[in-house]
Amino acid sequence: MFFVHILSSATDCERKCNSSYTPPVNPELELPLDNAAIERILPHRYPLLLVDRITEFESDKRIVGIKNVSLNERFLARPAGGRPTLPPTILTEAVAQVGAILILAKPENRDKVPYFMGIERVRYRRLVHAGDVVEIEATVERMRSRMGRLKGFARVDGEIAIEGTMAFALGPAPARRPD
Repeated sequence: MFFVHILSSATDCERKCNSSYTPPVNPELELPLDNAAIERILPHRYPLLLVDRITEFESDKRIVGIKNVSLNERFLARPAGGRPTLPPTILTEAVAQVGAILILAKPENRDKVPYFMGIERVRYRRLVHAGDVVEIEATVERMRSRMGRLKGFARVDGEIAIEGTMAFALGPAPARRPD
């Protein structure tokens, strides 16, 4: 939970300090969504933007995204003598970001920010290494006007790496600081 708070604080700083930040909008959802289209939806920017591409999108239902894990990822754990590994907390954040794209792509949510409320039943099934292509899927389990729950999982080569349920709440977007 501490790590999620750090990421949240860093994202807040990006919003306040990055003059190129604009509130999420509903871009033309022509699949696949590339990095530029994802940045129009999510407030995250490099290095905290963990989704590379969106390949499938069913409004209010399901989304599938891709995360390419490269050797120069700053988050990789590099054990002595072992293969560089993506920490499970970063993989959890990537699943949450894919789910956030599903929620923020709706026009009525464009002026809102999803807040990560909690995770339930998260299971880490395998390690994710540099060079892996992670397919991330999120499905809406429940959605109300301001709160919801997503079921998410990530696969590498068809094998589940992580699965779990994430709860979120929608709040107002922070006011932009005058330049």
